[in-house]
Amino acid sequence: MRNHYIGLMSGTSLDGADGVLVDFSAGRLRVMGVATEPFSDVFRAELLALNFQGPNELHRAAIAANQLARVYAGVVRSLVAQGAAGGIDANQIEAIGAHGQTVRHQPAPLRAGDGGYTLQLNNPALLAELTGLQVVADFRSRDVAAGGQGAPLAPAFHRNVFGRADATVCVLNLGGISNLSVLPPADTAPVLGFDCGAGNALMDAWCHRHTGQPFDAGGAWAASGRLIPALLASLLDEPYFTLPPPKSTGRDLFSLTWLDQKLAAFAAERPEDIQNTLAEFTVVPCVSGVTRYGIDSKQLIVCGGGAFNDHLLRRLQAGLPSLRVSASDQHGLPPLQVEAAAFAWLARQAILRQAGNLASVTGAAGPRVLGAIYPAGPD
Repeated sequence: MRNHYIGLMSGTSLDGADGVLVDFSAGRLRVMGVATEPFSDVFRAELLALNFQGPNELHRAAIAANQLARVYAGVVRSLVAQGAAGGIDANQIEAIGAHGQTVRHQPAPLRAGDGGYTLQLNNPALLAELTGLQVVADFRSRDVAAGGQGAPLAPAFHRNVFGRADATVCVLNLGGISNLSVLPPADTAPVLGFDCGAGNALMDAWCHRHTGQPFDAGGAWAASGRLIPALLASLLDEPYFTLPPPKSTGRDLFSLTWLDQKLAAFAAERPEDIQNTLAEFTVVPCVSGVTRYGIDSKQLIVCGGGAFNDHLLRRLQAGLPSLRVSASDQHGLPPLQVEAAAFAWLARQAILRQAGNLASVTGAAGPRVLGAIYPAGPD
């Protein structure tokens, strides 16, 4: 069994595809290469549009899946080159774990009566052809088929990388959507995890609309504004926040259309004040999740793009004064590598025929091997 895997992730932030080359031979992962490829503005806009019904969407989705596979292949080529420079030949790479791009997420418990679904755009067959490597993809569907949410899948990986035998650890991924993992000391209690709510998605969209920038660097624009309490209350008056875990969400709910409806009564407010309030809207459900489910933890490890938002980190620390809030690079894995590394790990789990989900997190009927395997393309 070869011990090198590639993990690929393109998340709800829609900024591009991230990849890592990981070595599992030492009993724990070691990142051997890192690569990223940004999405063009046109491609990003098309992926956003495909989150909702539109004209000729089946054709457009198929074309977008092909384009994503080609972006992924570019990331893989960079990682293979980095591996070769470090003495790792391509034939030493067991598989690629390719998450795909989520465009619809309607899991079963929230879609009673129709079984639910989760849909990630991808063309793993094309990716296998382009790279000559085995590909593991479609990680979420089996969990949904077993009655689970299909998300979040990261908590099992978080336990493997950040879990401790002597203390509870909380891990917060601040991507387009925020999700929390609560990792009790080994074997003392089930791992918990769920999507808290909007992460960077609404802040990024609002920032782009008013400043032309793809995100609020460091949270400086949000920090320049003031909280609008009535708007925050309106944003938090969303039934999703009253649901108990297991639960997951996405752009199906927390979209710019949803935000514009909420903002209709606040048209006179300054954009920077709305940005400040959106930041607080991201923070409050995360603080609530930690307070309710991980209060015995002494640390909150933050990963994802939001780990670089100093304003968010300050607000998280203010809301959780008894915890130490720190970015994941202080715990051995840089924030932008965590999710891609998780899908390298999930690909390895699939190849080993070991479960990749945690029923305590997703609500599935039990542990399941996740992912479909696409054999390597021609040399």
